[in-house]
Amino acid sequence: MRGVWTPERIRAAEQRLFDTVPEPVVMRRAANGVALHVRRLLGRRSGRVAGRHVTLLVGAGNNGGDALWAGALLRRRGVGVTAVLLAPDRTHPEGLRALRAAGGRVVPAGTESGLAPEAAEALRRGDVVVDGVVGLSARGGLRPLAAEAVAHIAGPVVAVDLPSGVDPVTGAVDGVAVSAELTVTFGCLRPCHVLGEGARRSGRVRVVDIGLDPWLEAPDFSVPEAVDVGGLWPVPDREDDKYTQGVLGVAAGSASFPGAAMLTAAGAVRAASGMVRYAGPAADAVRERWPEVVATGSVGDAGRVQAWSVGPGIGTGGSGREVLAAVLEAGRPVVADADAITLLASDTTLWDARDPDVPVVLTPHDGEFARLTGSAPRDRVAEAVRAARRYDVVLLLKGNSTVVAAPDGRVLVHPCGQSWPATAGSGDVLTGMIGKLMAAGLDPLWACGCAVLVHARAAEIAATGPEPAPAGAAGARSSSGAVGAPIGASALVEAVPAAVRETRAAALGGPRAPRPSR
Repeated sequence: MRGVWTPERIRAAEQRLFDTVPEPVVMRRAANGVALHVRRLLGRRSGRVAGRHVTLLVGAGNNGGDALWAGALLRRRGVGVTAVLLAPDRTHPEGLRALRAAGGRVVPAGTESGLAPEAAEALRRGDVVVDGVVGLSARGGLRPLAAEAVAHIAGPVVAVDLPSGVDPVTGAVDGVAVSAELTVTFGCLRPCHVLGEGARRSGRVRVVDIGLDPWLEAPDFSVPEAVDVGGLWPVPDREDDKYTQGVLGVAAGSASFPGAAMLTAAGAVRAASGMVRYAGPAADAVRERWPEVVATGSVGDAGRVQAWSVGPGIGTGGSGREVLAAVLEAGRPVVADADAITLLASDTTLWDARDPDVPVVLTPHDGEFARLTGSAPRDRVAEAVRAARRYDVVLLLKGNSTVVAAPDGRVLVHPCGQSWPATAGSGDVLTGMIGKLMAAGLDPLWACGCAVLVHARAAEIAATGPEPAPAGAAGARSSSGAVGAPIGASALVEAVPAAVRETRAAALGGPRAPRPSR
């Protein structure tokens, strides 16, 4: 599991580090990490390092200083280096001296009237461009001269700390921003590496050790990896039977639209052993497709369950309201999705049916989140935490970077890195998976975190083929680089067992994840 820290807390930790280690020493550590990864990228792309050319796009401050020091180190390995200075009068002086002493070339970027031709040519000819424009203190899009410079980049970009123009806290992009093939960051991950547009713009992220670990306290949130999820995924023990592994009740779909019922039940069946009970008007369709599901016509007839998945396809009229109220009144943990969220947002009296001591998970996408709270999320982590506390629920905010927030402040984030799950019905599958993991006894926050990672990997397997993911991989990037084909939710759900096997293999091959308290 990887921790993520906010810029404010990173700066505080850095200051404590600087109190014990001189800042120039720390900067050299950072620069060495940048130079190392630039050399590796050059080697992969061209088979050699010496004789290649690297262009540094340098802003003011320490971020530009890191780039300049890295350039000096690259010159000593036979790499041609040109530094394009966006603010020549505010460029890091020690870094600039080091680059010049190593034989690096320096050109001004230009003026407010536009980019200098020499700078534009340097950016176009760089085999790799190092983005050292701005760092953690930046907000908003790039200024005009920097934006024009970025437009002239032709080769791959290695970003120093974060891609310039990406909001460090939210990962949002407002204007022009850098898109990096690789981001080299220092000490720990930043929110922008795993949230929103920033997750995509960061490319592969590599964390360089600069000695920050002793000064970092508990992370603000965490990114689960396959090794964590595989260690938690419920599998039958020798003494288990179908009841001891958890029984999930599914209340979804309708007679006219049985697909939601079938997909929600499918997600539960594919996720874990045990038992699934379906309650609703699509009982015949569910029973025909999934004969192992015990299907009845109503929640009252379903029998004993350990958790409920409710909402997909139940409708937002009177019948849907009755189904949701019956599930909430049953006093079992609930995963509420789709129509159930709309009903809870529009009729606050439904909350009265809930036992406040029983866990509830809400799984909105951005539109459903806006119905609940009155506005679409911008700072996804902060707003998900606020909503989780307001409603006393575990809130799973869907998206390419899915945020799971508990009312006690714990947060998990899964940066998917691909969009294969973005297909009709995939949310229904996820609802069934989460419910089944909760029925098996997982903490609701971790039931969500585990299901999201496996769900995303199952979609990737269905779209691109079952190439094995690296052990311990977070699932944030395509594991194989294979060309994919669009899928439907039915294909996704069929690939869930393969994704579960991958995560369990990662856990068995590495240190077992600590089981969270329940």
